[in-house]
Amino acid sequence: MSGASVKVAVRVRPFNSRETSKESKCIIQMQGNSTTILNPKNPKEPPKSFSFDYSYWSHTSPDDPCFASQSLVFNDIGKEMLQHAFEGYNVCIFAYGQTGAGKSYTMMGKQEEGQEGIIPLLCEDLFEKINDNSNEEISYSVEVAYMEIYCERVRDLLNPKNKGNLRVREHPLLGPYVEDLSKLAVTSYTDIADLMDAGNKARTVAATNMNETSSRSHAVFTIVFTQKKYDSETDLSTEKVSKISLVDLAGSERADSTGAKGTRLKEGANINKSLTTLGKVISALAEVVSIINKTCKKKKTDFIPYRDSVLTWLLRENLGGNSRTAMVAALSPADINYDETLSTLRYADRAKQIKCNAVINEDPNNRLVRELKDEVTRLKELLRAQGLGDILDSKSRHSESEKIIAELNETWEEKLRKTESIRMERSALLAEMGVAIREDGGTLGVFSPKKTPHLVNLNEDPLMSECLLYYIKDGITRVGQADAERRQDIVLSGAHIKEEHCIFRSLSAGGSELSFVSTVIVMLEPCEGSETYVNGKRVTSAVQLRSGNRIIMGKNHVFRFNHPEQARAEREKTPTAETPVEPVDWTFAQRELLEKQGIDMKQEMEKRFTECLSCYDCVVSLHQTFSKVYESKLQELQKQVETRSLAAETPDEEEEEEEEDEVPWTQHEYDLAQWAFRKWRYHQFTSLRDQLWGNAVYLKEANAISVELKKKVQFQFVLLTDTLYSPLPPELLPPEPEKERDTRSFPRTVVAVEVQDLKNGATHYWSLEKLKQRLDQMREMYDRAGEMASSNPSEDGEGALTGSDPFYDRFHWFKLVGRAFVYLSNLLYPVPLVHRVAIVTEKGEVRGFLRVGVQAIAADEEAPDYGSGVRQSGTAKISFDNDDFSSVVMTRSGLSLEELRIVEGQGQNPLTKSNINECVLCLKDLKLGNVDTKPGDSLAEHLEVGSIFTFRVTVLQASSIPPEYADIFCQFNFLHRHDEAFSTEPLKNTGRGAPLGFYHVQNISVEVTESFIEYIKTKPVVFEVFGHYQQHPLHIHGQEVVSPSQPSRKYYPPPMPLSKPVPATKLNTITKSNLGQCVSKYDLLAWFEISELEPTGDYIPAVVDHSGGLPCHGTYLLHQGIQRRITVTLIHEKGSELHWKDVRELVVGRIRNKPEVDDSAADAVLSLNIISAKNLKSSHNSSRTFYRFEAVWDSSLHNSLLLNRVTPYGEKIYMTLSAYLELDHCIQPAIITKDICMVFYSRDAKISPPRSLRNLFGSGSQICNKVTGIYELSLCKIADTGSPGMQRRRRKVLDTSVAYVRGEENLAGWRPRGDSLILEHQWELEKLEQLHEVEKTRHLLLLRDKLGETAPPKTLSDYLISSQISSTTFESAITPSESSGYDSTDIESLVDREKELATKCLRLLTHTFNSEYNQMCNSISDCKLSDISPMGRDPSVTSFSSATLTPSSTCPSLSDSRYGSDVKAHMISSKYSLLKVKSVVSKKGFLSFMEPRSNSWVKHFVVVRRPYVFIYNNDKDPVERGVLNLSTAQVEYSEDQQAMLKTPNTFAVCTKHRGILLQANNDKDMNDWLYAFNPLLAGTIRCTAQLFFV
Repeated sequence: MSGASVKVAVRVRPFNSRETSKESKCIIQMQGNSTTILNPKNPKEPPKSFSFDYSYWSHTSPDDPCFASQSLVFNDIGKEMLQHAFEGYNVCIFAYGQTGAGKSYTMMGKQEEGQEGIIPLLCEDLFEKINDNSNEEISYSVEVAYMEIYCERVRDLLNPKNKGNLRVREHPLLGPYVEDLSKLAVTSYTDIADLMDAGNKARTVAATNMNETSSRSHAVFTIVFTQKKYDSETDLSTEKVSKISLVDLAGSERADSTGAKGTRLKEGANINKSLTTLGKVISALAEVVSIINKTCKKKKTDFIPYRDSVLTWLLRENLGGNSRTAMVAALSPADINYDETLSTLRYADRAKQIKCNAVINEDPNNRLVRELKDEVTRLKELLRAQGLGDILDSKSRHSESEKIIAELNETWEEKLRKTESIRMERSALLAEMGVAIREDGGTLGVFSPKKTPHLVNLNEDPLMSECLLYYIKDGITRVGQADAERRQDIVLSGAHIKEEHCIFRSLSAGGSELSFVSTVIVMLEPCEGSETYVNGKRVTSAVQLRSGNRIIMGKNHVFRFNHPEQARAEREKTPTAETPVEPVDWTFAQRELLEKQGIDMKQEMEKRFTECLSCYDCVVSLHQTFSKVYESKLQELQKQVETRSLAAETPDEEEEEEEEDEVPWTQHEYDLAQWAFRKWRYHQFTSLRDQLWGNAVYLKEANAISVELKKKVQFQFVLLTDTLYSPLPPELLPPEPEKERDTRSFPRTVVAVEVQDLKNGATHYWSLEKLKQRLDQMREMYDRAGEMASSNPSEDGEGALTGSDPFYDRFHWFKLVGRAFVYLSNLLYPVPLVHRVAIVTEKGEVRGFLRVGVQAIAADEEAPDYGSGVRQSGTAKISFDNDDFSSVVMTRSGLSLEELRIVEGQGQNPLTKSNINECVLCLKDLKLGNVDTKPGDSLAEHLEVGSIFTFRVTVLQASSIPPEYADIFCQFNFLHRHDEAFSTEPLKNTGRGAPLGFYHVQNISVEVTESFIEYIKTKPVVFEVFGHYQQHPLHIHGQEVVSPSQPSRKYYPPPMPLSKPVPATKLNTITKSNLGQCVSKYDLLAWFEISELEPTGDYIPAVVDHSGGLPCHGTYLLHQGIQRRITVTLIHEKGSELHWKDVRELVVGRIRNKPEVDDSAADAVLSLNIISAKNLKSSHNSSRTFYRFEAVWDSSLHNSLLLNRVTPYGEKIYMTLSAYLELDHCIQPAIITKDICMVFYSRDAKISPPRSLRNLFGSGSQICNKVTGIYELSLCKIADTGSPGMQRRRRKVLDTSVAYVRGEENLAGWRPRGDSLILEHQWELEKLEQLHEVEKTRHLLLLRDKLGETAPPKTLSDYLISSQISSTTFESAITPSESSGYDSTDIESLVDREKELATKCLRLLTHTFNSEYNQMCNSISDCKLSDISPMGRDPSVTSFSSATLTPSSTCPSLSDSRYGSDVKAHMISSKYSLLKVKSVVSKKGFLSFMEPRSNSWVKHFVVVRRPYVFIYNNDKDPVERGVLNLSTAQVEYSEDQQAMLKTPNTFAVCTKHRGILLQANNDKDMNDWLYAFNPLLAGTIRCTAQLFFV
């Protein structure tokens, strides 16, 4: 609003009686906003035109349509100015014109109806708006002032007492004002009207020739309008003040026209003077504006004469200042007033060029608060527009803004008062603590007052004595504990201090005859049962204290009483008194206490020493006596044992010994027993669990201290196993006898602490003992954290590098990238080989590849010339001693899968494990199985024992190294060597471009021994790749590299937090029984639907949003306030063991608005009414069972606000559902738990899937209405609870992870790892073993191919073995004995074996595929047509529902038909376990399924996420229609099978209950599908094809 021009309006009045009598003519014409005046003296002169904001024609009667009434003038000018006043601006309206032109009529009007002027109408409208206000936070106040300027003097028109002239002053901020001007508060328009009427009567008017009631003064009516607004958000009040100035100027006049004489002439002269000054001011302001407009910059102009007139001085702000100003120029239409009218028009034309700089009148702090709030509102709208509305919930920023606003609104006086109050509180607190402050407020310390009695403390440490001072105030001073009922003046704590210990009474006594000053007497009154001593004597009644008395309260608090006035009076009486020789301190008080109680310390110590000597002599004599007695008794007992042992042989024991002799162990059984003994001797996972649980509290405390001290270090448990890929450092190995360590056949696994140094980008491993040692140092650092921070702020950063900080360790610039292994068995032949081995980390992640060449050379052979930059080292001589090597090879030997994965109480699948080992053995037998490398053999002529053998190891290239590792170098060594390794030069790594070329050549000379031959047959060379970690703080590029993301766990993808089952309301407490052997497993596919009641009366399934990334992998879109039903469908293969009996209960609860479950929050559990539960019948006799149950769900019964309202944008509602199902022959129900995600819309909202989904899936008829969950049901026997192993597994172990430590609430949900870490570590060990086996197999195949190129094989056994592997499945692989039994002479027997396999395949084709597969196809077809099919989603982003599955406490095991009729005789238990589906998709695409009845193929979309295969109707189907478990199914393929079916690219998958025949699109696609289903089978087929091709 700043920079607005003055609004100017002109108004012409009708003829008055004087003009009518003279028959005057009208010389004014108006057209729109233009006003024209005619010159009556020169009619030929063209008329003069002026343009204004408003031109009002009031010359004619009100009947004229162009007539401008009083209300029209007010609506145009008055209402606009009133609106500016409400906005907080200053407002001014003044009327100008010659005398009798109608100024007062326009401003004041008349009292008749419809004749009111601007001032009355504005005041009336002002109070109407105030009364119409409905906002309780806004309040208004109105004050008015009325004055007139008569002959350059100011008079108050509202206060009759102010008859004299008022003085005009000027304030530096407020500007000109009238001193002692009355400001009267008004509350209604009636008050203003009364005051206005009284003021008008007091105005000076007189009659002239031109006007009978001519105003002889300038009248200024001022309204001070104040608006106060209370802001509830900031708890502040803002205020805006508007000043409304309504001015009625006296008319300009000519003396000859008015005929003024005497007083009237003097009045006119003053009027003209003030109006002339007003004209000069307006002209000067208009000139300033014109200069600025022309030059576009401000130029110094002439002085503006505001002070030449009282009128212009008071209107200075309204003329070009802080005001919104309007001017009404009153015109006379008569030709006899031509000159006055023309002057008025020119006057008004100049005034409209003035510009005023109006601003809102409010406090600067209030303006800043308002602007900040507007800015916050604007930013909130911007965030909501960008979809970031969740950020607005941050309370920290809101509190910061409130704090800033409160500080801005705090006045200086409030700050002073606040400072003073804090000072007073501090003084009072210190005085209460016994610390005094001088009256000047300067130095802080303990001062001895000059008059007041007080107590000072005495301490055993002289430096701590007289540091506390307690005043004895007038009256009663109470001493006691802080938790006493009454407030204690002196608060003490410790043993033997009562809640109310004692009372000091300060009494005034009269003075002596010579002194008229009264003295103060202090009495000490102990409370009942309190221990209080004065000068060493216990007091039980009131006693008078004298200065210097020693007071002991309880056992520890010692004080000296000081009375300054009393001591001064005693010194005056006896000025020659000598000071005591011994100081009165703590020692003096304690010795005095003992003496008064009759205790002599020296005598007491001697007495006690004498007693101790006598007791010692008695003990020695008794010991000698008892030792003789015990020796005699031991001899007697030994004799009794010898005699009884001779007679202890009985016939029963002889029979037992005979029974043992009757069943002798075979060598195989003996080996198994010995292996089992070694396994269980070194079994350690149970002890590892005890260590995890027992040391969790230390780990939690270390993390809490790290967060408190802002160290950026995280601690977590980790399991480390001494393997080839992850050798344990010596500091982590537990103390163990050397003999036991050498004979250990299983790897050592230890619990360590992984220290993530986020500040320096390093990772360290600590032992538990080191953690405890460092934790002690952390506690000390935490205790002195404040002192360390104030003394040396940079100590934290230096400690991390120097090692003085217990949170940090020294770190190396070079970090291990990974390890690789190269086997040397090609040196047996010898043939050169170039290996490409994987660089594997300790976690089993492949970080690159290394190319290494190994070849046997002559002793004098030189390395090939690789060009410049190639390092060619000399020949290194190493030794392989039989004694040294024999003890080393057992430590880090290649371990089998069974040796690494040892889980107590968890059985393994013997089929799968044996098959894997057998297949590996088969591959080994391809070439190495028939090799005998004993000395003297023709194959090993170059490896004669005692000869010198030289071979070359060439490190060629490294590729695919991550770019965060720079300056890569490689070193290698043999397993038994612990001295310096062979190392390459470092190379720069960018992660892009060509591989890193090391080309490091190392010749090695060895004296051949038996241990060397054994080493190259079975052991590898270890290659370690190191690199500069670019995130090292001292690395040159450390600050430019972004921190790499944490590697994802492929075995354990991060699922949604699993919820515990919702407790049942109708069932008894479910106790967990011990499960035994698992004899049968079922894979369950569950469909969850929520149906809503439609207006037609039918329940229609609600739409489900299957967008990727949702926590529950599907969000139900529901209507608020509608009846609903929950439907659950369980799908599984038919089996004789699994029969659903009933649904015991379906409960829902844990309503929340976040995925995580808050266990501490109380929530109502609702049990739903089951309306149906039955098995669905399929029209095609499906081989699958469909069990469906339905329940009624009334969400209003939860009394949850989340369910009873429309869900806000961006929010989701979560609920947990648990179903308790009863199975036949189960002792307790099984529990299925599922987390459900929902969004509630209004009742009438039209819900449809997101637009992106419709565009993606097209306009098909599929609708998303199901959420799936994959479950695994294990049927187990109830285990024997009496075995020692079961009792040991059920022993109670203290879990310290739940113990509270200080600062635990700052860990933000962090928990120490527990049992899941053991399971995860077993997966890592299995992964490392598989990688190791792959490297060994790759080496063997490479060696076989190399030998095949040099010489043809002697026999066909290799081909035959490969052929047999291709003819069998992964699950039915041959045993090592079978593979070694085939020879070239057994071709006919192999053909018979193939015939047998062909017969089996034919039987499967004629029976299984024609019946059982047909049932599956029909069941899948039923899924297409049943109910409403869900809308599809992209399979690439689909992650299956990680439904919350709580293992049922107990449920039995039914397996296959061998249990027969004994099913009911066994107590069985079912166990549900959560299916952890990998997020990695091995293969997805379309496969054709054979439909036997029509002999046609039906396409389905298939996704392979090992070990599961998921079947969909099409590629856009979001709901799983079928599931296959590859770990329990057989994948079969043969060319004879395809020839029999006369269909190419086919293979079969057979489960326990059915078989499925599949067809791929082409040969390559079929190989890809086979590799996804069974990689080993696919590799075997490819290997066989290559062999026959050769």
